Amino acid sequence: MEVSLNEAAAWLLQQQDITILCHQSPDGDTLGSGSALCRALRRLGKHAQVLCCDPVGSRFSFLFAGMEEQKFEPKTIVSLDVADEQLLGELQPVYGGKIQLCIDHHPSNTHYAQRYHVEPKAAATCEILCSFLPLLGVPLDEPIAEDLYTGIITDTGCFQFINTTPHTLRMAASLMELGVPSHKINRAMFATKSRQRLELEKQALNHIEYYRNGRIAVIPLTYAMVQQTGASDDDTDGIANIPRSIEGVQVGITIKEKSDGKIKVSLRAQPPVNASVICSRFGGGGHPGAAGCAMIGCNMEEAMKKIVAATADYLEKL
Repeated sequence: MEVSLNEAAAWLLQQQDITILCHQSPDGDTLGSGSALCRALRRLGKHAQVLCCDPVGSRFSFLFAGMEEQKFEPKTIVSLDVADEQLLGELQPVYGGKIQLCIDHHPSNTHYAQRYHVEPKAAATCEILCSFLPLLGVPLDEPIAEDLYTGIITDTGCFQFINTTPHTLRMAASLMELGVPSHKINRAMFATKSRQRLELEKQALNHIEYYRNGRIAVIPLTYAMVQQTGASDDDTDGIANIPRSIEGVQVGITIKEKSDGKIKVSLRAQPPVNASVICSRFGGGGHPGAAGCAMIGCNMEEAMKKIVAATADYLEKL
C-alpha cells in the first residue's frame, strides 16, 4: 500500500521495537538514512537498531558514533533505500515478507513492503528523510544532519550527478546551517584515499577494456587484484566511477569478483543512457545514471561478455 510521508509518520509513531534494514554493500545513503532514523526514534524513547548483512566500512563509522547497541525482539521492520528485498542479502531469508514500511527513492522499487513511500525524483533517501523526521516530532540537530548530509552527497557524487536538483541543494544547505562540517565530510567521502586504494586504481586502469568504439569502458576487478593490493571493501567503493569519467564513454562498467566467487556489476552512464534499464535485464536496477546487478552462475569472463552484449544492444537500439 502506497502511503504519504504524513501517513508513514503517523503509523511509525504508534510502533515499538523497530529494526531498520539497509541494503547489502551499504553506501552512504542507506547507512545515513538508517542512522538518522534510528537516532530520531531513540529520541522518542523507542528501541531502535540498524541492521545490514555486510560490515559498515571505516569511512562510514562516524554515522553511528554514540549509538550504543540495544537488545530487543523486533516488532516493527522498516527498510530504507532498499529497492528490492533481494538487496538485503543474507538478511532476506529472515526479514523477507515481513517489512512493514519502506522509504526509498529508486524508480525500480518493487513495492515489496506492506507500506511504501517512494520518491523517484529525490536524489537520495536521506533527502526524503529531511522532510520525514520533523513529521515524527524530532527536530533535526547536528548529528542527524551529518547522517543526512552524508547520504545526500554520496548519492549525488558531491552534487555532480544528474539527479541533483534545486531541492537537493536547498536540503543540503539547510543541513549545513545546522552545523554540519561539510568540508570535512566531503573530504572523507571524495578526497581521501588509502595507499591500497591507489594501488587498486592502478590495477584497475591497467586492465580497463573498451568496446563499441570507446562508448563502453569496462574494468574487471578480480578478487585476486583486491587481495594483492591489500585493499578493503571501503577501497573498492568509488572504482565504478572511473570508467564513466573517460572522454567519449557513455557507459562505464565495473565487474567485481567477491571472495565467495559472486560477481557484482556496477554501471555508470551518461544521458540519455539509462543504466537501470540495462541492469534490469539481469534482475538488478537503480537509477538512470547509476545501477547495479549480480551475475548468477557466471565467472568474470562470462559476466563481462553478457553485460557488454546487453549494453551494446541497448546503445544500438537507443
